[in-house]
Amino acid sequence: MIDGTEWFFLFFAIYFFPNAHTMTVERKEESFMNPFLEHARPADQIFMDWQKIYPKPYCKEETDAYTKVRIILMNGTEFEANWFSHQFHRHCPDNDLRRQIAILRRVEQQQQKRIACLKPDNESILEHTIGYEQLAVDLTAILAQRDPDPYVVQVMNLALLEDFDHLYRYANLLDFERGIRAENLVGCYTEIMPGRPTISEHRHPMDSVRYYVDFSAAAPITKLDTAIITAAEQQTMNYYMNQCGFYESDLGRQLYQEIAMIEEQHVTQYGALLDTTLSWLENLLLHEYTECYLYYSCMMDETDCYVRKIWEQHFEQELSHLHTAARLLEKYEGKVWQQVIPCGEFPELLCFTPQKEYVRQVLAGTVNNTALREDPQFPVCGLPMNADFFRYQATVNPDVSMVPSHNVITRSICSCGKDYRYENAPNPVEGLRNRRCDNTEVGRRP
Repeated sequence: MIDGTEWFFLFFAIYFFPNAHTMTVERKEESFMNPFLEHARPADQIFMDWQKIYPKPYCKEETDAYTKVRIILMNGTEFEANWFSHQFHRHCPDNDLRRQIAILRRVEQQQQKRIACLKPDNESILEHTIGYEQLAVDLTAILAQRDPDPYVVQVMNLALLEDFDHLYRYANLLDFERGIRAENLVGCYTEIMPGRPTISEHRHPMDSVRYYVDFSAAAPITKLDTAIITAAEQQTMNYYMNQCGFYESDLGRQLYQEIAMIEEQHVTQYGALLDTTLSWLENLLLHEYTECYLYYSCMMDETDCYVRKIWEQHFEQELSHLHTAARLLEKYEGKVWQQVIPCGEFPELLCFTPQKEYVRQVLAGTVNNTALREDPQFPVCGLPMNADFFRYQATVNPDVSMVPSHNVITRSICSCGKDYRYENAPNPVEGLRNRRCDNTEVGRRP
């Protein structure tokens, strides 16, 4: 309860410092949000009409880079929710349960269509791709730094350097084909320079499988992190799979094709982290909880008032989905939500900030690592010469001049005299500092 004195000071703060009041309320909400304890409307009463589904697109020249990143993230989250729901539907013999899932899925579909249409029609495939790779880099770095599971961190750090290099390759294609500097698209929040060279990322499929995380013993934030990164990387893979055939130049099509294959590896390794022992309904509850968490995080982090309102509305809708999932779990499996998510209160919220120093640290320390079976950080110099990694490299990359990611940089150097970069200091890896020659040996040769 608030006494009279506290009411006086609260009124004083609101009247003279309205912004400070808002910040205080937001911090309080952030600290104590438990979506299971919030009021939720019935799931079949939250459908949207066409006016709500079709939003006003953002302005690509004025909108903050991290707003674009959040839009890509939530589009991918909704895509994952939809395809999980369809798979559940295809593996469920109970039509009454399938009808309940269909209601949730229809709203998820409306949300996904709404988010996807925030992208303006004058933003090219390649410009949009820069946002995808910025998301992959900064999101992975943020999650890796906060996750308490050292194995999950190692898995994330492996892919971090690879997505970082993808950003560099796409940025060079954008520079010499379109004359557009990617540093403006990323808001100067993220550096653009070589990571683990894309040619070095091609590994045998058996080296992309990881140990799964036991969610019964995992920290709540690890459950969220593994779900979030799987959905985000899956969205990137899907985007490249579909867009490579629509790109205008052969070199661009080839680059999308090559990087899409690496994204397949990333989705395989991240999907392997998810607990394979969970039931379909336990998984449904975790999906809805993750969506609630992400929409709430986006709502608290968003700087665009119009987009923030969408995050608020979707959070309210996801509350309904979460409560429905909890009721279905109890009805069909006799379990309460606390058995899956012991503490419903949100952990640390996701907030996008520049991750330059962390990326540099990981780059300097692990660029010459690859994966060997379940080990996501194995030094290339420690591999036997008959390792699957070298055999696969010889099959896929028999001639460096055939590799699209290398050819993009070669073309950029030929066109401009040196590659395109946006870096605050020289690359922390000496072998990656030469701007007139693309290094195809780092992370690939012993």
